[in-house]
Amino acid sequence: MRVIILITISILLIFIGCTDDSVQPDMTPPSSPRGLYAYAGDNFVELSWDQNPESDLAGYNIFVCNSYDGKYSIIKSTSETFYIDYNTINGQTYYYRISAYDRNGNESHLSRQTVFATPRPEGHSVIIRDYHSSPNYSGYDFSTNTIGPYNDQYTDIFFEYYNNIFYLDVWDDTEIQDMGYTNSLDDISSSPTIGWSPTKDVRLIVGHTYVIYTWDKHYAKIRVLSLANTYVIFEWAYQLQVDNPYLKSYGVVRDSLAFGIGAMSRIL
Repeated sequence: MRVIILITISILLIFIGCTDDSVQPDMTPPSSPRGLYAYAGDNFVELSWDQNPESDLAGYNIFVCNSYDGKYSIIKSTSETFYIDYNTINGQTYYYRISAYDRNGNESHLSRQTVFATPRPEGHSVIIRDYHSSPNYSGYDFSTNTIGPYNDQYTDIFFEYYNNIFYLDVWDDTEIQDMGYTNSLDDISSSPTIGWSPTKDVRLIVGHTYVIYTWDKHYAKIRVLSLANTYVIFEWAYQLQVDNPYLKSYGVVRDSLAFGIGAMSRIL
């Protein structure tokens, strides 16, 4: 009986020894995530990226910084391919990179892409009146989100109904452009730098989005929701940073080689 037990123990030890020698721990990290995008909203930034191909992928770590070459801090781990950062403030720019990790805890390098976005305020169902009949309620100031007189020094835009045509007017120190029909206000992600109306007014059409470059060097956009002889109803977005044309999108995506700075390209 003792011989049989000893033989059995010896066989088990040999088997265990062979198993330990044949199974190697997984030390291979996932590839760095790709296709990173950021979209700015009203006090939030929405991120999205491509799904990693690894079969043992467990999730992604999201990092943020207040400058491109500063110290990035992790803010979220997720198994999804999108994330909404609500811990943002309108008018401040945020930079993002992400990494991927697998079920064994191996983590990739940070993404080669670094995206940044600047959240901006927006408003909905604003009503301003025809300046001929209601001059004190015909103008709008984006910076304070207020309705006032068309000829107030801070007025950015004002509404006019004349000869059976609807107009949105601006003063000589402001620019305006009709961007055409859009399905939503978000369809226009950044402002143009050319193509402004030479007449300082545009004809209003329901469903069209219009971009404004204000007298104090801010970009804004409105989308017309409804029109009548005495009023216009619109929604809007306004960039708090001076001369920042991005009203929704991620602005610039920068590709870096490993951790260095590489090419820079504009994505519209």
